[in-house]
Amino acid sequence: MSNSLTPEIASGASVSRIASVPRARIAAARVLVVGDVMLDRYWFGDVNRISPEAPVPVVHVQRKEDRLGGAANVARNAAALGAQAGLLCVVGHDEPGECIVQLLDESRVTAHLERDPELLTTIKLRVLSRQQQLLRVDFENSPTHEVLSACLARFETLLPQHDVILMSDYAKGGLTHVTQMIADSRRTGKAVLVDPKGDDWDRYRGATLITPNRAELREVVGRWNSEEDLLARVTALRESLEISALLLTRSEEGMTLFTADKVVHTQADAREVYDVSGAGDTVIATVATMLGAGVPLIDSIAYANRAAGIVVGKLGTATVDYNELFA
Repeated sequence: MSNSLTPEIASGASVSRIASVPRARIAAARVLVVGDVMLDRYWFGDVNRISPEAPVPVVHVQRKEDRLGGAANVARNAAALGAQAGLLCVVGHDEPGECIVQLLDESRVTAHLERDPELLTTIKLRVLSRQQQLLRVDFENSPTHEVLSACLARFETLLPQHDVILMSDYAKGGLTHVTQMIADSRRTGKAVLVDPKGDDWDRYRGATLITPNRAELREVVGRWNSEEDLLARVTALRESLEISALLLTRSEEGMTLFTADKVVHTQADAREVYDVSGAGDTVIATVATMLGAGVPLIDSIAYANRAAGIVVGKLGTATVDYNELFA
């Protein structure tokens, strides 16, 4: 199979035949997440009437909950598995920024934060009733050039202290210097994983692994009409950008890994799909953690598939811990 590009099909349950990774190996994995952070804010309440001011429901908010989002959720996922997770990012001097600091500490993520007094820390506020999302409100702007330059300088000092580098791009401006960061990482022999955003993937040139979903990949290579067409487009993209591997996450269809010499498709392992938000964060964090623990890439993908199958059964951005993954 190593010399063929005919797809291998791997059952989602086949990961159970792969030996569990010892806790000590995962605890030794040092993962640095770099990217855009946000605060996922949830307001839960009941709806019993329609507003007299407009034809919209009136939500009586009874409970509030804050969770880490974006790159912060990626780091939280790696820490939940037991890895040494560090996070390099920019937050504002505001209440949401302080909340992120506190949540990172509670999640055992080592925070390497640059503070921007002009930045509004990104908030995604979701209003829910009876587990259904009624509304989302976003608050955001972009960090300044000065603080991004400070981030790049901090990255250079953190690079030798980590095994795997993970770039989590949410197009909020935190990865302005991602091309330089990838080049520096590869020069020192570090694996670089990228969760991409937008249609300019030249900025991710030289990455070890990139993990788009179907919509993100279509935005770059266009629509494909067959698996053969998809393979041709992905191969051309990988070779032009010097990216070693591409992992396409395909929701209910599972995920497909494309490398220079093989294509491996892993079927979805979800028992019950409750909420897919944050599943991509779980996938890339699991792969990074397993690579940091010395697990081969293909086996790491199988573990990530299992983790995704667990996390979509939870509400909102969530994590999978060691015991859940290896149960």
